[in-house]
Amino acid sequence: MRRITVAPALLAIALFSIGLKAQDLAVHLDGDYLRVSLPHIDFLTGKPLNRLKDGASVAFLGQLTITSSPTSLTPIAKTVARFALSYDIWEERFSVTKIGSDSQRSVSHLSAQQTERWCLDNLGIDRSELPLDKPFYVNLDLRVEDPKDQISIIGDTGINITRLIRIFGQPSRGAEPRWLKSAGPYRLEDLKRSETRGTRG
Repeated sequence: MRRITVAPALLAIALFSIGLKAQDLAVHLDGDYLRVSLPHIDFLTGKPLNRLKDGASVAFLGQLTITSSPTSLTPIAKTVARFALSYDIWEERFSVTKIGSDSQRSVSHLSAQQTERWCLDNLGIDRSELPLDKPFYVNLDLRVEDPKDQISIIGDTGINITRLIRIFGQPSRGAEPRWLKSAGPYRLEDLKRSETRGTRG
C-alpha cells in the first residue's frame, strides 16, 4: 500500500488556512439585533494604542452591511458609526463615544478588550432588516480614522453621516490600519438558534 506524504509547503498552506478560519467573523443574534465579534483579532494595538497612551484621541470608523452575495456592492441593510477613544493614563482605562446613524452613546473605565467588544456590539443591525427567506452575507469594514477626514466628518452640527458613508466607498489613505471581514451565507433561522444558546459577542 502506497504511503501518502504531505509536502512541507502544502502542510504550511493547510495550517495557514486553519489559522485564517479561526479568525473568521462571528455572527449572532442578540435580542432584536444582529451583532458580530472578532474572537481572535485585537484591533486596539500598535500605533493606535501608542497614540492613545501618548494622550491623543483616536477614532475608529465602523460599517456593518448585509448583502445578498459576497461581491455585491448594494447592501440590503447597513449601519455606520464613529468611535472616538481616549485613554486615562492614571487609571489605565479607556473611554469611548459612539456617534452613529441611529444613536449617540458613551462609556468609560473599560479595558482594551472591553473597548473592542463594546465598539463591535454597537454596530448592530435590527433583525427586521434581515431577509426572511433568503441567504445573506455579513460584512465588517473597520478602520482607523484618517486625521484628514475628521474635519469633514465632524462639524458644528455633529457627525456628517453622508460623508462617513462615502468614506467607506474609498480605499484607506496612508498607513492607517483597516480590517475587512466577511461571513456567510446565513439564514435568519440559523441565527435564531444562536440566540437561544445565549450567544453574545
